[in-house]
Amino acid sequence: MLIATWNINGVKARLDVLLAWLDERQPDIAGLQEIKNVDETFPRTELEARGWHVETHGQKGFNGVALLSRQAPVSVERGLPGDALDEQARFIEGVWRMGDRDIRVASLYLPNGNPIGTEKFTYKLAWMKRLEAHARHRLADEIPFVLAGDYNVIPQPEDARNAKAWVDDALFQPETRAAYRRLLGLGLTDAVRASTDKPGTYTFWDYQAGAWQRDNGIRIDHVLLSPEAASLLKSVEIDRHVRAWEKPSDHVPVVVELALGDSSPSIEA
Repeated sequence: MLIATWNINGVKARLDVLLAWLDERQPDIAGLQEIKNVDETFPRTELEARGWHVETHGQKGFNGVALLSRQAPVSVERGLPGDALDEQARFIEGVWRMGDRDIRVASLYLPNGNPIGTEKFTYKLAWMKRLEAHARHRLADEIPFVLAGDYNVIPQPEDARNAKAWVDDALFQPETRAAYRRLLGLGLTDAVRASTDKPGTYTFWDYQAGAWQRDNGIRIDHVLLSPEAASLLKSVEIDRHVRAWEKPSDHVPVVVELALGDSSPSIEA
């Protein structure tokens, strides 16, 4: 079973890229971030024509998340619990019945938080605290749980080509990285780092200053797995070739393979 996450950076602007990647990769479930439109204007017709089921939690002009899948989910919940006044569309999760077991998959777009010292950074840290509480609650269910998306967190210096360039950025602040470690401390597994410690493992290259051409990237798109999901992990791939396509997103997809209904050996995670 293939589960993917991708910050598409505007689904309307990059619909052709999305469709081409879906045709190529054929994931079972794909979480999108930064769809940048409301639910009513999401281009579901084009996706449904290719056999995709679409669930969205949109917002006009920015933010917005979605879940695409080959089969319809059993249930869907929109919005991260913990703040009834939060109107930003940054979280959606669904449950799918796969054979004789359920799997829960969330697509999240964690706040950027810049500039530091403003309410935006405060909101980022508060959002991460809510995410931690929600993850703890979901882990108690003891069913496979995948928490995937654009975290806007550079976990370690090796997750950036030039870590020194990010020391004053919200993505690399000690508080941000500590909040990410607390998520892992709940028992979640960072799927990419469970499969490789290879340097140069990035998921984002800025549009500016020739970042892609110079491979000046960072790793901020993460797939975190509950123990039940981590025990099923077979492989992880970052589809970095998509960054070289025409009109690409500045992020690339991260794809994990889980051995649902498969007796093949899994990665030690």
